Amino acid sequence: MSSKQATYPKDVFTSLEELLRMEGVARHFSLRANRQKVSSILGGKHASKLRGRGLDFEEVRLYSKGDDIRNIDWKVTARTQQTHTRVFSEEKEKPALIIIDQSKSMFFGSQKRTKSVVAAELAATLAFQVLKQGDRLGGIVMADEGTDIVFPKRDRKNILRFLERIVVRNHELNHSKPIDFAASLKDVMAKTRNIVTHDFLVVIISDFHRYSPEVTKYIKQLAQHNDVMLAKVFDPMERNIPNEKFIAGNAQHQVSVDGKKKQLRKKFEEGFDNDFEDFKTELKKHRIPSFSISTMDSLEDQIKEYFKKSSK
Repeated sequence: MSSKQATYPKDVFTSLEELLRMEGVARHFSLRANRQKVSSILGGKHASKLRGRGLDFEEVRLYSKGDDIRNIDWKVTARTQQTHTRVFSEEKEKPALIIIDQSKSMFFGSQKRTKSVVAAELAATLAFQVLKQGDRLGGIVMADEGTDIVFPKRDRKNILRFLERIVVRNHELNHSKPIDFAASLKDVMAKTRNIVTHDFLVVIISDFHRYSPEVTKYIKQLAQHNDVMLAKVFDPMERNIPNEKFIAGNAQHQVSVDGKKKQLRKKFEEGFDNDFEDFKTELKKHRIPSFSISTMDSLEDQIKEYFKKSSK
């Protein structure tokens, strides 16, 4: 790692030291339901608060293996012909699982930082916030050369293991080969279902560079019994191409782009916005909030904007 760190600026690759600094940022917001403002990222008519500890009402949901049979709601069970159980807020915890994308499409940044670095910093910030709340935290790192799983535990060492795996996969981006995102996500979702039972908070951090129906399907399945939140990391150049002629490409292809054409720039902007809005609209039907994080702006400022601390 040291040679790569010496070759590339820190904003191209991250480090454990950089991610540990994000603990300070975690003080500026809360994921707990009773501290969320309606105007926060989970606000609106679709989902204003997370399920979990601190709620002042009782929840009835489908019975899952391992639930206390003494809490079965027989009236709802008789009416629906499906076994339902009552869940009391004071008995619930809110374990969290953070899924972070460190695949090749994340290895891009036009001016300040790469998407992979911003994603790593956001994952670290959320992890420390979960630790502060006293809940279990686990993580999955999706990368070109494999997938790392850190099972949920309630201790600081577990978070360090998660951050270390992020750093390792982040530095592999220098030589890794691109993966099929939808196929990889399918594999990750299968692994996730082996970890997540119900009433988890699952945060997926990626650039979601392809909004395929399969991707949406996997996310909706996960959200049936859990709170799922998506964070889209993007670089402004993915939306606003430069007002000049340039060559864009990757290891396989190159294309000439005439950014001086106003109509072409407008098409790029509208395409980016419309794709993400359609994606968000579909997710909202299933109470799945989503937000975007730019590589250009301060991550701390963006987090403060989306997760405003309650004055309660």
